[in-house]
Amino acid sequence: MTSDPTSRFPIGAAATVAELEDDPHPLLARLRAAEPVSWLPALGGWLVTSRDLAQRVMRDAAAFTVDDPRFSTARVVGPSMLSLDGPVHTRHRDPFARPFRPARTRERFTAFVEAEVARLVGGLALAGRAELRGELAGPLAVAVVAEALGLEGVDAATIRSWYGAFVDAVSAITAGGDAPARADEAYALLRAAVEKAITADAPGSLLAEAAADEAGLTTAEVVANAAILMFGGIDTTEGMIANTVLHLLGHPGQLRLVLDDPGLLPAAIEESLRLEPSASVVDRYATRDTVLGDVTVRAGDLVRVSIAGANRDPAVFPDPDRFDVRRANAGEHLAFAHGPHFCFGAHLARLEACTAVTALLELPGLRLDPSAAPRAHGLVFRKPPHLHVLWDR
Repeated sequence: MTSDPTSRFPIGAAATVAELEDDPHPLLARLRAAEPVSWLPALGGWLVTSRDLAQRVMRDAAAFTVDDPRFSTARVVGPSMLSLDGPVHTRHRDPFARPFRPARTRERFTAFVEAEVARLVGGLALAGRAELRGELAGPLAVAVVAEALGLEGVDAATIRSWYGAFVDAVSAITAGGDAPARADEAYALLRAAVEKAITADAPGSLLAEAAADEAGLTTAEVVANAAILMFGGIDTTEGMIANTVLHLLGHPGQLRLVLDDPGLLPAAIEESLRLEPSASVVDRYATRDTVLGDVTVRAGDLVRVSIAGANRDPAVFPDPDRFDVRRANAGEHLAFAHGPHFCFGAHLARLEACTAVTALLELPGLRLDPSAAPRAHGLVFRKPPHLHVLWDR
């Protein structure tokens, strides 16, 4: 770290966690323009906001690793594919990643996702109103993860409580605090459910497949990776759906384009991911002294990559704060990360989002509830706390 970070990085020195949680984009724009690699005392490390440097950090696991005892998810659930690099990362990742290749994802999950969306939206249709995070996006994401993992006999509310505890713990650690005790309780309950799923060896159970894989993962390792899949499969997918709906309904002109041409919906989802990624920051640790931009990062320094900042880099995305469903290069966002830790569940998340939003847009006169003012919030996981909508019955 520089010997005088306050004077060299005045924007970073003045940044607060509250600002990053509430509406980080003006701050991220100032950082990207003047301090694309900046020291933020509020986060206890460097923050990278330009897209090219963000890609470099995420691509170079030899120089910027996740394998560090300070890594937040490892402190909550133990070593996993998310907190390991090199051959051991491959050992943890491959047994879980193989079933999520595009063709197998479509074959395995399309019918299930369509049926679940039809059930959830059908149950809401006559009401004329809904809170979409709690009544559609969250339940759908939970159902899909439960189906994928083979957690039979575990109800959706229980799974939501587990991943909610893990998310709160990671967010608390990222903000410089301690994980709440309920995270340990949730982990113990998850372990018991995973052990049961492994023993049951139900057809299509991802947990049973991973436990039987030649990689030889231990039960503890399977449990840790199951928790990681909850982050990727529940919280971020829920946020992805909620943010897409919020962006479309908040921009009537762009919504009309999609309603007139439903083929634009996948592009709208990519643009929403770019504008407000549901996982907005990822952590790395420098393994050696490294020059990053015009800064020398010292071995052991925490290097936080702002996905949210990189996704609005005007050098790549002109007029970056505008929601544009016809943006030609929206798919160049980094919302699913980059490099060896790229999210292998991206195809499934897109399937869920596209199916859910398609069904919602069939509700006549779908609109935001004018009595509420939703917007994304959160330091690590960003989405509207509530998303109240109305439609014509």
